[in-house]
Amino acid sequence: NGVIVNDEPVHYRMFQKVLAEQGIPLSQEEYAERYLAMDDRGCFQAVLHAQGRPVNAGVISRLIARKAQLYAETIQREFELFPGAAEFVKAAAQEYPLALATGALRQEAEYLLRQAGLEREFSVMVTAEDTTAGKPDPEVYRLALERLNAKRPTYRPPIPPAGCLVVEDSRHGVAGAHTAGMKCLAVTNSYSAEELAEADLVVPTLENLQIHRVASLFPSEGIPRPLPKKA
Repeated sequence: NGVIVNDEPVHYRMFQKVLAEQGIPLSQEEYAERYLAMDDRGCFQAVLHAQGRPVNAGVISRLIARKAQLYAETIQREFELFPGAAEFVKAAAQEYPLALATGALRQEAEYLLRQAGLEREFSVMVTAEDTTAGKPDPEVYRLALERLNAKRPTYRPPIPPAGCLVVEDSRHGVAGAHTAGMKCLAVTNSYSAEELAEADLVVPTLENLQIHRVASLFPSEGIPRPLPKKA
């Protein structure tokens, strides 16, 4: 979300609608400042807490289900890939093992990847259902790396955090990646370059971004080993 698929505006509108049904307003500025990088559970919990509303599992589950329903109905009409995103993913997958680490629900992530034609490019997927803490907590990145290493042949050394690159669009994502000990490439799809300045590399788009430029972020001893070329 916000990196491959331009659906952050959809998520915002669906959060806004569901919260409005509860009598809670949510402005674009407030969403971008506090909640954009959160998963659904974290966002609803944080908003209810800020409003002094009761926060319990039943209420949160109902809000998540309602928002998922609205999102599914809307994204079918408004699906939009960011320019160059699919091409960048496919090029990276030819060289390195990829994991999708997202705060989206699994059914949403799977749908988006199918629509983008990218479901075969990621060997690992970590979604909201797999984690207990949202960004900027590094859990999603650490779990993704753990699962990538579990798939590696036993004769190959495990990938260290320092050998990983996280591609993000949010400030919380950049912070979480660095807390996990990973490099971060930030794309200015959701925030300005100034707001994402803590990233190791900031680009306006993934379009025409060459893999060698990304690899240059790593010292020579820390560059991840490319995969064998596919036949």
